[in-house]
Amino acid sequence: MFGCLVAGRLVQTDAVQVASDKFVFNLPDYENVNHVVVFMLGTVPFPAGMGGAVYFSFPDPASGGPVWQLLGFITNDKPSAIFKISGLKAGEGGAHPFGTMASSSSPSVAQVGVSVEALEQLAQQIPVSSAAVSTVDSFLQFTQKMLDSLYNFASSFAVSQAQMTPNPTETFIPSSCVLKWYENFQRRMAQNPNFWKN
Repeated sequence: MFGCLVAGRLVQTDAVQVASDKFVFNLPDYENVNHVVVFMLGTVPFPAGMGGAVYFSFPDPASGGPVWQLLGFITNDKPSAIFKISGLKAGEGGAHPFGTMASSSSPSVAQVGVSVEALEQLAQQIPVSSAAVSTVDSFLQFTQKMLDSLYNFASSFAVSQAQMTPNPTETFIPSSCVLKWYENFQRRMAQNPNFWKN
């Protein structure tokens, strides 16, 4: 029903069913893994009103026991998700449905677990914030940084009319024009990030 993918490795479709509604993938050499993708194979959908909570477990360096953290969810409407796990290794564990039934004995093997739960329950759970891969498009991030940089750069040259020295070869633009362009561009990006393609 599920698959697990780490960049540079073969796709895993051999989840171990540890309970009727719980599945676990072993993730060897997890210290060298940054992101993991969990997806439905498309052969068996979730039952109506159900989805899958995705958890990550790694051996706690202090106690040796597993630390489980909620990464996020997959559902019939959202059958795949990518999660960042590289920043979770030093994090704190939380409540999870796996108990000790799915703990790995090797210190270099982590686990990804999928727990089939009601959609209402999934909506009430809060994933670890550092597991979410940024949903802000990198182009939008670049554009915002570019706008900020241009405005800050242009503003650093601002002088009042009293401070201006006459220079017939220099063209001056009121800073209010740059600010107006900046605000208009931001507004248009918020409405349609692809407006500039028209």
